[in-house]
Amino acid sequence: MEFKEVIGRRRSIRFFDPDRPVEREKIQKMLEAARLASCAVNAQWARAIVGFRDELSEDQLKRLKTPVATLNVDMAPVHIHFFNDLSIVNKMQGTRLKELVDVGALAPTHGWSHKFVDDFVYPQILKPMTQGPGYPIASTFDVGIAVCQALLTGVDEGLGVGLVTLNGAVLKEVFKTPDEWIPLPTILVGYPAESWDGGGQRPRPPFEELYFEGEFGKPFKRDEKVVEELKSAKMIQEPAKPNDPKRIEEIKKLAEKYGLPM
Repeated sequence: MEFKEVIGRRRSIRFFDPDRPVEREKIQKMLEAARLASCAVNAQWARAIVGFRDELSEDQLKRLKTPVATLNVDMAPVHIHFFNDLSIVNKMQGTRLKELVDVGALAPTHGWSHKFVDDFVYPQILKPMTQGPGYPIASTFDVGIAVCQALLTGVDEGLGVGLVTLNGAVLKEVFKTPDEWIPLPTILVGYPAESWDGGGQRPRPPFEELYFEGEFGKPFKRDEKVVEELKSAKMIQEPAKPNDPKRIEEIKKLAEKYGLPM
């Protein structure tokens, strides 16, 4: 599958086949993709704990469920819980930046050296950054990139994926994570029991309401030729329609199959 089509085919799957296991190697590929994500100062804040549903105790699975995610958690055979390790910058003290210097990714042409990291970047930028109120927000942005790469890799592997926000305090207790780890959303993984397109691409706000050029209030003009090109590449796909009889029928059949309310 081409990259743009992978983006176009991603849906938040809510009907997983609960009886079809996910191959362990496909989960590893998702984690490998997360590991390679772009990350500021090469800190690598992203952490994940993979929970194979059938290996969880009855009590653990029960505690993970929330009022809006009970069914999804029950149906998805694999849960990948992401966290932000806030301690990593001060543990590494610039070591990973120096690795980038050593391989030429940070070049002396731009002022980089081990001494620059030791004398300026870590003590005067990174360490103070970790003490500021914006640190958890900024670092979580980078974890989000890793999560996105894992999601798209799952789609590329033919899996269904969906993000949910579970109870962070419960996640930390169930999986015994370090105090410094902030709980973040969970990727539910499985093979879709519903059709892969889930009734069509989900509604989005108009392009010009989201993106601007030069200044706020001046929309970035959308070129229809580009839109057509992306449609051909299957990145922009048929949008979901309200009250689509075909989609409603599909949901009815899924409800009957799995004994769900309708």
